Amino acid sequence: MTTQSQAAKPPVTRFDAVIVGAGMVGAALAGLLAEAGMQVALVEAKASPLRLDDVAGEIPAPRVSALTPVSQRLLTHLGVWPAMAAARVTPYRYMQVWDAEGSGHIHFSADEAGTAVLGHIVENDVTQAALNQQVAKQPTLTRFDGVSVSALQTTASGRWLVLEDGSQLQTPLVIAADGARSALRALAGISVAEESMEQEAVVTTVRCAQSHGATARQAFIGGRPLAFLPLTVNGDDRFCSIVWSTTPEHACELTAYSAEALGKALGEAFDHRLGDVMPVDSAYRFPLVQRHAQHYVQPNLALVGDAAHSIHPLAGQGVNLGLMDAAVLAEEVVAAWRRGAPWGSLATLSRYERRRRLDNTAMLGLMKGFKVLFGSHQPVFTLARNLGMSGMNQLVPLKRVVMRQATGERGRLPASCR
Repeated sequence: MTTQSQAAKPPVTRFDAVIVGAGMVGAALAGLLAEAGMQVALVEAKASPLRLDDVAGEIPAPRVSALTPVSQRLLTHLGVWPAMAAARVTPYRYMQVWDAEGSGHIHFSADEAGTAVLGHIVENDVTQAALNQQVAKQPTLTRFDGVSVSALQTTASGRWLVLEDGSQLQTPLVIAADGARSALRALAGISVAEESMEQEAVVTTVRCAQSHGATARQAFIGGRPLAFLPLTVNGDDRFCSIVWSTTPEHACELTAYSAEALGKALGEAFDHRLGDVMPVDSAYRFPLVQRHAQHYVQPNLALVGDAAHSIHPLAGQGVNLGLMDAAVLAEEVVAAWRRGAPWGSLATLSRYERRRRLDNTAMLGLMKGFKVLFGSHQPVFTLARNLGMSGMNQLVPLKRVVMRQATGERGRLPASCR
């Protein structure tokens, strides 16, 4: 891998693909394209890529993802998983979900799903740092760090980008992986449907009195889902990452609490299922907004990850959906590139959109449906969700179908994820 500093400004540099945004999805996509031999530019506004030496400290990072076995296979394909596992990943074999306002509950297990694990809870920083380390080894990849895109134009041969430092890039394919508020998406003129979930997520890390038992737990408390996600730190399996989706007013209160007051509130809300709870980090909050781009593609341009769709953290599917975007887009683009077809053409990119849009739309709709169902206090909704959860808990074949969906086994998987 080479890097482009502000001191060296070539007039125009041509690449087979330019990826804007070097987060987890952008870095994974860059790795997939570069390993095929494509000349790839990776543009990132942040100046210094995160390193593995900087992550997996005594206090886990506050933002985590529930990576599915399918995402694990993709990261293994990229050669990233061993470094992640050496840093810190926490497998979970069980999942418990219940309605705190009723008797509804459902338990999932890896044994019922026929898998070794249901997934892994991994700090986003760990995944990011491992990806950064791996893509740095790619000789056909060039990073442009600490710069943003200031202009995007269409040319006869594709797209022309101007970076803030004056660098000029030409490419048949530019990919927006620059997040939910994608500047590149805006430059391309792609509109986005945006819906506030009227909630904020409060995240922190806690240490409980009891072991998490390799179990991810989630309680629905008056339409405010509270998740205790297992973390094992230096062999201590009493840590959990907390995600509480709640009203903005309640989120403001929670983040203002002392550690003792926050621990008490979390323990009481969770029925003390893991005993006393003590935060080991500050609590952070951020607004929850679902977004979906009107189009994922234009001629010579594609959106992936949060630039195409952002989702409620309820099911922990955000990063998994983005990684699947990267894997499918890479498969379609590399196949066209290898056979000498125009890999940035609308025909090529539309195949990616067809393969991904339906799955993403279904997941966005499912999260909205959950919010309506579990956010209602009407007796008919309370009865329906409690009967539904308890009934499903007795139907192992149905649970197995649900678990296969939740573990990412949906539709035609790209070769890198099989």
